[in-house]
Amino acid sequence: MADVVKLARELGAAIQQDERYKAFEDARKANEADDALNDLIGKLNLIQLNYNQEMQKETPDKDKVSGFDKEFREIYTQVMANKNMQNYENARHAIDDMMNYLIGILSLSVNGEDPATCEPHQHDEGCSCDCSSCGGCH
Repeated sequence: MADVVKLARELGAAIQQDERYKAFEDARKANEADDALNDLIGKLNLIQLNYNQEMQKETPDKDKVSGFDKEFREIYTQVMANKNMQNYENARHAIDDMMNYLIGILSLSVNGEDPATCEPHQHDEGCSCDCSSCGGCH
């Protein structure tokens, strides 16, 4: 077991050296430093809180709920139009793809395939499994 844990830690260190991870970290830091973006995200959180409080009432005010929903969508659009957020989302997708690929290799290996040659993406097309033991499909 200790060898497997050691290898997992080495894989974690290798992931942190990968350019996709570095781009993700840079994008995360840029988001954290973007005051305008953080103000918008704070507004979204406040709207969500107000929406939830209104919905917990015995008879929620439909106009308030509709107003919260409209305001949320408007601010969310602004958040997603922010260049830093777009960079973050792109970097996050690249990291997710990498991790899904790595998990796919591990899943296929656990299912008896050759770890040196198995390809998770080959299993995407025409996959007929129930997905309970698969980590390769996207």
